[in-house]
Amino acid sequence: MIYPLLRQLLFNLSPEKAHYFSMNLLRSGCSLGPVKSMVQQSFELKDSRLQKEVFGLQFKNPVGLGAGFDKNAAYLNELEALGFGFVEIGTVTPKAQPGNEQPRLFRLPADKALINRMGFNNDGVEVVAERLLKWKNRKIQSGANKMIIGGNIGKNKVTPNEDAWKDYEICFTRLFDVVDYFVVNVSSPNTPGLRELQEKDSLRKILSRLQEINQGKQAPKPLLLKIAPDLTNEQLNDIADLAAEVKLSGLVASNTTIDRSNLTPSSKAESEKIGAGGLSGLPVKARSTEVVSYLAQQTGGKIPIIASGGIFTGADAREKLQAGASLVQVWTGFIYEGPSIAKNICKQLL
Repeated sequence: MIYPLLRQLLFNLSPEKAHYFSMNLLRSGCSLGPVKSMVQQSFELKDSRLQKEVFGLQFKNPVGLGAGFDKNAAYLNELEALGFGFVEIGTVTPKAQPGNEQPRLFRLPADKALINRMGFNNDGVEVVAERLLKWKNRKIQSGANKMIIGGNIGKNKVTPNEDAWKDYEICFTRLFDVVDYFVVNVSSPNTPGLRELQEKDSLRKILSRLQEINQGKQAPKPLLLKIAPDLTNEQLNDIADLAAEVKLSGLVASNTTIDRSNLTPSSKAESEKIGAGGLSGLPVKARSTEVVSYLAQQTGGKIPIIASGGIFTGADAREKLQAGASLVQVWTGFIYEGPSIAKNICKQLL
């Protein structure tokens, strides 16, 4: 009940400032054991009926937080307290990079949407890997169940596409021991030329190399691919074929869209002022569900799908699960619905 008022106050700040202000405030609170316990009691829903095993991993519930929110694995303790079943960190690149110039994150409240052109701003794989190692060691020492962590990996802006596979290999190798699964991100619209890597031959080169390394390990990690919602059916067919060919563990559908056709007139006018960037939230919901459904049919339901795009409520999550998804991720919904989103969705799924 309190969050709508809090959101009104936070929306007076720029989106990036509001993000860091609220998460740093939560981190200060959760650094105290009793406060973290109170937060967990308020926002976590524990029920064995919510547990799911997907690509060999045991998830305490099917509601995760998508990549882009905790790019640098800086808020895992806090996000765990908010009851997420899993968190995907990143997108991480080999070298640290500042991303695009600010402002680069924009709200469209009338449509419950965001536009971002962040540009893979992150601390670089070395710093993120060290942070994840500390998190992992703390969990082992405490004997607590470790939240599932996905590693979303990408290429640096300055790396030419023909060398992109090297960047993915660096990130994969460095993060291998500190994440539970990997997501290859070739679908962000905010790194010039990145989406060209979704073409079958380019993708095959990256994924085949990663699987070669992966299968050489004693315990290979699940390897997934994140795709754009703007692909044609022909391109989706290529993705489905390639997923089977290189034995991907799963797909993430979908990333943000460059399509603005589903916006209301006022938001469309606002988006024209904002300019380039990926649109997320309610306007991408229907297309994301279509992509999930199409891929589930094309793969015969044999390749698990993590659905992302326009998930705000339990009904939205159920729609994605009924379309063929195994798990769901929120991002924009978290901004608009607040810290109880995972608990509310879980409650409604039950």
